[in-house]
Amino acid sequence: QVQLVESGGGLVQAGGSLRLSCAASGRTFSRAAMGWFRQAPGKERQFVAAISRSGGSAYYADSVKGRFTISRDNAQNTIYLQMNSLKAEDTAVYYCAAGLLPLSSYTDSREYDYWGRGTQVTVSS
Repeated sequence: QVQLVESGGGLVQAGGSLRLSCAASGRTFSRAAMGWFRQAPGKERQFVAAISRSGGSAYYADSVKGRFTISRDNAQNTIYLQMNSLKAEDTAVYYCAAGLLPLSSYTDSREYDYWGRGTQVTVSS
């Protein structure tokens, strides 16, 4: 069992930065791939970024590549999402997810086993 708690969301102006954190409890954290997804009002949940269990590989949606960076600290059972050059279209609830899944499934929300409750990110233009 893994419990995930996101933090760090808020209101920021376009062009600004935020860093999201996701604290995990449970023994499987270090063996789990971790991902960030987001969901805007009226839209489906969307892949943002994922990181392998070792932290050695990271993957990004095209819409955030070059602006967002995902990282993890297995000693602290925490992952991060550094978001720079934020745009109004980045406004959404951001969710942290964990799962024991293959590399080919990192972008598929259905493959993740555990989810946080989300943190709101609002970017004003």
